[in-house]
Amino acid sequence: MWNEVRGLRDGIDYGTPPRDGESVTLTVDGVEVTVPEGSSVMLAAAEADRAVPKLCATDMLEAFGSCRVCLVEIEGQRGYPASCTTLVAPGMVVRTQSDRLGKLRKNVMELYLSDFPESEIPDGWSEFHRTLEEIGVTGHRYGNGRNHFDLDVDESNPYFLFDPAKCIVCSRCVRACQEVQGTFALTIQGRAFESKVAAGLDETFMESECVSCGACVQACPSHALVEKSLFPGGYERA
Repeated sequence: MWNEVRGLRDGIDYGTPPRDGESVTLTVDGVEVTVPEGSSVMLAAAEADRAVPKLCATDMLEAFGSCRVCLVEIEGQRGYPASCTTLVAPGMVVRTQSDRLGKLRKNVMELYLSDFPESEIPDGWSEFHRTLEEIGVTGHRYGNGRNHFDLDVDESNPYFLFDPAKCIVCSRCVRACQEVQGTFALTIQGRAFESKVAAGLDETFMESECVSCGACVQACPSHALVEKSLFPGGYERA
């Protein structure tokens, strides 16, 4: 469905929606690519077959720039901008891989893992797990600090469940609820460590305005929101 709506190729998530504008030519990892004006560097990289790792970005939603996994280097610019929120420019020269970028991405993924159930890391099949594998991260160095592992799983909805221990607070579910469905049933409550996805006025999904459309489940990269049908014997956090 989304490939038809967005005009995208099957099997490729470009990270940000396509644009319709004048052609812009740039170079990504030595590959010259031409995309419409207003496109993101992330989309251009995917077009050049140099896809950048990502977590908060998906081509069904507008760019958000919160996960900091998609950092790149741009010739003539300082720092490491997020490729999802950086727009292409004529003659831009982009690097998606370097030793420094690799270290930055590993640091970010280790921080995510420090508040992710260790038992849920092996054998995972979510986008989050694929990104861990792509970046080469299997653990973290932060010890047993504060976490969200004691939060209850919300199984109130008959079609899907929400396990907050596996939530990376990327806001994709919240944005899908707003941008795709227009229900506005989900929000991010709290700040810093206290940040969490909340349905309605911090209710269960069934008590909230949720209409069970499944847009949030489709958008979730870590299987914190996941279909119950995948667990015929019932869901148990490993």
